[in-house]
Amino acid sequence: MIGLYLLLALGAGLVTFLSLPAWRDWSRRKGVTDEPGHRKHHAHSTPLAGGLAILTGLITPFILLAVVLLLGLAPAETAERLRYGFTHRLGQLSAIFAGAAAMSWLGWMDDRHELQASAKFVGQLAIAALVAAAGIRITLFIPSIVCSYLLTILWILTVTNAFNFMDNMNGLCAGLGVIATGWLGVTSAAHGQYLVAAIAFLTLGAIAGFLPYNFPRATVFLGDTGSHLIGYLLAVLAILPHFYTRKTPHQWAVLSPLLILAVPLLDLVWVVGLRLRLGKRFYVGDTNHLSHRLVRRGLSRVQAVLVIWLLAGAIGAFTLRWL
Repeated sequence: MIGLYLLLALGAGLVTFLSLPAWRDWSRRKGVTDEPGHRKHHAHSTPLAGGLAILTGLITPFILLAVVLLLGLAPAETAERLRYGFTHRLGQLSAIFAGAAAMSWLGWMDDRHELQASAKFVGQLAIAALVAAAGIRITLFIPSIVCSYLLTILWILTVTNAFNFMDNMNGLCAGLGVIATGWLGVTSAAHGQYLVAAIAFLTLGAIAGFLPYNFPRATVFLGDTGSHLIGYLLAVLAILPHFYTRKTPHQWAVLSPLLILAVPLLDLVWVVGLRLRLGKRFYVGDTNHLSHRLVRRGLSRVQAVLVIWLLAGAIGAFTLRWL
């Protein structure tokens, strides 16, 4: 299975990397660009094409994998494990990828038309509700189905917006996405949850293929298309694995998603709390994120991003003790 995970990650990364120039040119033609000014530090108009390339890198290898399984071209043991997952989770898989496409479309509409915060929130809420209705829910220790629905919707909204908020420096949001999907992939694979691990490594590769265009210097940005997509995928991937089972009876293992996503979640809580205390609208951007504070402490923007990546990776590593 390790070979399959590597193949999915490399394949997704290659598709993202190769498709991005075409999406970049298309975004320029459509006028979907980020212009300099206000809190922006870039000097030139920059296409918001990263999310479209990541979505391409995510979906294309998944379709090819399905075709390989249907044609019986995969090794027998690997094919049997994945076919079992496809059979039993086909509805949920369809909901996951439909939600990814819908969240990307919502972000693209915001990139192109600058949607009002209320309209964007309603769209996020609808997508989260549909995913929860498809059976992708937080159920552990929650006997009430109503509470399960509400907590799942709140979780998806929170993580999606946490990554949207973290898209404030080159490479920051995408790098955190690579780190988080990596830890989720490792923990899922260690627990024998092969389909979840496959989706995690597929997502890792798709995001990683974008990074060379965005860090340390950017010729393209994620846009809300990309930050919404990454946040949504991380929210769903954090729900899918069973971190607490009879085989892994570590009660603290249920905290694994919170540790893996600790940096963007804590940054969201801090920034929103500060804005509310200052009497500002919590959804209006500012320069009080952890990345901005590190820069004010004397770090360069690249150094600040690297420090945050290291912090996220180190916190996520604590989950290894529960494997």
